[in-house]
Amino acid sequence: MMRIPTFALLCIMPLFAACEGLVPDQNRADSAAEFPRPDRPVSKVVSNEFSNEDARDERGEAQVVMDLANIEEGTTVADIGAGEGYYTIRLAERVGNDGRVLAQDISREALERLGRRVERERLENISIKLGQPDDPQLPVDSFDRIFLVHMYHEVQEPYAFLWRLWPALAANGQIIVVDVDRPTDQHGISPKLLFCEFEAVGYNLVEFIERPDIRGYFARFERGEQRVEPSVIKACSNG
Repeated sequence: MMRIPTFALLCIMPLFAACEGLVPDQNRADSAAEFPRPDRPVSKVVSNEFSNEDARDERGEAQVVMDLANIEEGTTVADIGAGEGYYTIRLAERVGNDGRVLAQDISREALERLGRRVERERLENISIKLGQPDDPQLPVDSFDRIFLVHMYHEVQEPYAFLWRLWPALAANGQIIVVDVDRPTDQHGISPKLLFCEFEAVGYNLVEFIERPDIRGYFARFERGEQRVEPSVIKACSNG
């Protein structure tokens, strides 16, 4: 397969770091203005260092999640909030030469480090893309699975974000969420709020499993019959 230079795939876009607490209206991106403001705080983005990868592998975390998500050779996957690539690297190994993985993040620095790792390990089925907090900027009709692993609680504009993920799914594609049942400003999100935000945009919950071995829960969503228009989306209560 022809290799596309990793850094050529980095897109130049404005970055908006996640902050603790609700995002003030005056600081919202214009691109999110047509969507309701979420009724929840947002966790600070934590370090993307991968120094704990050995500990995660000892628990079999990535293997469990990939098995639950039915990742196999030839699967196309987007790893959103990829950081420095814990899941990206393991997904690339699982999908093989006939599959592909797109690693996306809003941190240019993290993606540059991941790019160097991809080059060093000669993983030619990985591409890298810089996105925006309210728009992952994924190609249309492209992915069998979209991974949101321990990052959804950091999304400032969940309704805009989920609405813009919709077109990127291939036929029968699914969004995989791994997270923890705790408040969103404590690096987690309750299943009830998660289900509500996805449903508000038009997704259907397919599966939900609590899994201590991944230190949280596993949720699988598919597109419903139609994507809800931004003007009729109602913000979910965090009460």
